Amino acid sequence: MIGRDNTSTKTGPLLSALFLFVRKAFSRRERLGGFGAVLLAVFALSACTAENHTWKLSGPTMGTAYHITVVDVPAAVHKAELQSAIDAELAAVNQEMSTYIPDSELMRFNRAPVGEVVEVSPHLAEVVARALEIHRHSDGAFDVTVGPLVNLWGFGPNPEPETIPGDEEIAALQSVVGSDALNLQGTRLSKARAVAIDLSAIAKGHGVDRVADLLEDKGIGNYLVEVGGELRTAGVNPKGKPWRIGIERPSAGQVVQKPIEVIGKAVATSGDYRNYYERDGKRYAHTIDPRTGRPVEHKLASVTVIADSCAEADGYATALNVIGAEAALKLAEERQLAVFLLVKTDSGFEERASSAFQPYLESQGR
Repeated sequence: MIGRDNTSTKTGPLLSALFLFVRKAFSRRERLGGFGAVLLAVFALSACTAENHTWKLSGPTMGTAYHITVVDVPAAVHKAELQSAIDAELAAVNQEMSTYIPDSELMRFNRAPVGEVVEVSPHLAEVVARALEIHRHSDGAFDVTVGPLVNLWGFGPNPEPETIPGDEEIAALQSVVGSDALNLQGTRLSKARAVAIDLSAIAKGHGVDRVADLLEDKGIGNYLVEVGGELRTAGVNPKGKPWRIGIERPSAGQVVQKPIEVIGKAVATSGDYRNYYERDGKRYAHTIDPRTGRPVEHKLASVTVIADSCAEADGYATALNVIGAEAALKLAEERQLAVFLLVKTDSGFEERASSAFQPYLESQGR
């Protein structure tokens, strides 16, 4: 499985609608590439019993779970066969990209000697290429080789350190990690240093995209696919309306800060407000900045990104969560990203949004 630990899911009635709350990265052991935690609420605007030609499918995957709603399913598609195909597709993603399967494609590359060129699958090459692109655009804030630094701070499989890491320990690992050591030419991947790739901060989004593509290949044009909090939509919900997504307020309980309506887009949220520890009165969050080797100290609590692909939304949500609110909005404007931020203040949370996100806010007033 790609995730660091099993996550929990919970459903329940709220405001006479069915809410699906998806919990991700709550324990320190599920680090998702060393970065964000997320809670999104999916407003499935339908009765608790599915309408004709509407199916709800779910199951375990990648250390978490998937939840899928499909609407107006073609008569030629059978539910059991569709579920089996989804499970097989997600199992294939795991076999390609998991760090928990010893013989996964990714782990075979991680074990390869420095300098050896490894022929990888088109899917793995695609995800690594996307990760390297986000690495460049974020000036190194997104880095799929950051795992050793995450472990050093006690947010990986290792327990919390008895003492806070010192400058020498951090510098020693920084000299090893870094996506600049990766070289991808088509489907030929190699490394110039002994780095190891962990795609947890982007692979779930890729898994969502793979399932969405599978559904479309079967003629299903109305769906919501969610894996571990990352999601992608197409068409309309069972009531014939846009899918409605609730961005959670970064506080105790499951309270929606902002509802948005999306059609044909992917959504991912990243934050560090649930995964941290305190030492001598100082808070250490599990979002590690690869450029400093230390936990971030800014006031940005959560980042939500809307994009065409879930892999893009997933990766950028993580990157923007690392760099902080001001830099995140600057990058969002440069890349024309639809981004919504919640920033901690003395009185609560301040909402900030990029220009490309404004239409989603304006739609709530209509």
